[in-house]
Amino acid sequence: MSSRLPVAAQDVLLALFITVMQVQGTMIRNAGEVVQRPLADLANLGYVLLILSGVVVSVRRRWPVPVFVTAALASLVYYGLDFPDGPGWLGLFVALYTLAAHGDGRRSLVIAGVGTSVLAIGWLVAAADIEPRAAIGWVFFRIGASVMSAALGESARSRQVIAAEAQERAELAERTREEEARARVDAERLRIAREVHDTVAHAIAIINVQSGVTAHVLDKRPEVAREALRAIEQTSSRALREMRAILGVLRDDDSDDNEGRGPYPGLGQIGELAAKAREAGLDIEVEEASPAAPLPSAVGGAAYRIVQESITNVVRHVGPTRVTVTLNPGAEALEIRVTDEGRRAAAGHDSADPRLPARHPSGTGGSAKPRHGIAGMRERCRLLGGEFDAGPLPGGGFEVKARLPLAPAGPRV
Repeated sequence: MSSRLPVAAQDVLLALFITVMQVQGTMIRNAGEVVQRPLADLANLGYVLLILSGVVVSVRRRWPVPVFVTAALASLVYYGLDFPDGPGWLGLFVALYTLAAHGDGRRSLVIAGVGTSVLAIGWLVAAADIEPRAAIGWVFFRIGASVMSAALGESARSRQVIAAEAQERAELAERTREEEARARVDAERLRIAREVHDTVAHAIAIINVQSGVTAHVLDKRPEVAREALRAIEQTSSRALREMRAILGVLRDDDSDDNEGRGPYPGLGQIGELAAKAREAGLDIEVEEASPAAPLPSAVGGAAYRIVQESITNVVRHVGPTRVTVTLNPGAEALEIRVTDEGRRAAAGHDSADPRLPARHPSGTGGSAKPRHGIAGMRERCRLLGGEFDAGPLPGGGFEVKARLPLAPAGPRV
């Protein structure tokens, strides 16, 4: 607990001290001398003015302008009526300092400047016939001390403003760092969620098709059912490996499981992705040109996820059809095109085959709306500064097109 007095109590004690100093100091200074007008003259008006200019300091922080005006008027009346000189200006100097230190800057300085000018004129007029003439020096002392009081107050106010601005900048910088940290965390969470969605959605789509095939042909063609079960096993195993690699970023770098993580998927795994799609009943063809230089990992990973999500949509919403995947790495960007021919029944295909699912996200064969997969692909392109487009083809089917720049680019808004 702090033992420091409250500000109001400090000002009351200061006002009491100034009042005593002004009255007692003036009396001591003029003791034994013949003065033109004693303090007790005019119904003790001299004492009243000295006490008033001292007591008013007790509310200087709350009303700095009225306190200064009161102290200034008391000083003008006091010296204008030729009361004896002494330290009767202490309250005035404190009021001037407070006005400049706790005011609002320019306005307070204007009031202090105008007030000091009026005081200087009044003091000089009152001292026109002062004797001895050397005593005029005390008038210039009061003028100079008034200017110094205002200057000290402005200096204190400026330091407070600078300190407050520095504190505000520090708080703003701290908030900015916290917001940036939260933004990075949110972006990483979004990335992980997107990777998990793509991996799980693709694996579940393949497993759903293969399990439907197994249930359909288990009694009649056990060898086909066995192949479907093996595909389910391989798909689920790969999905688990990818999930382990994705979620591995949440572990410490020195974890013992680091060595067991699989490679991050990229263009090198497109062939394996196509093979799994063929097992799900797609007639898929991959047209891929060799890049002139190794692609950035971010571009390769995004391209893999776009192709994966496109194939997943075909498996989930169209069923057995022909799909063409075109990868064209250029000097500046990687162009991706995934096209399917739309829902169709293959020759000799049983209409009860569970691989003939609902509908395409383009609306072909129904009114289903595009799902989150297309939004996720578009977001991947945007984060790399690329372009994305997806929609139905005039002759039927659906096409996904993406262009990923190879050089770093800011996100598109």
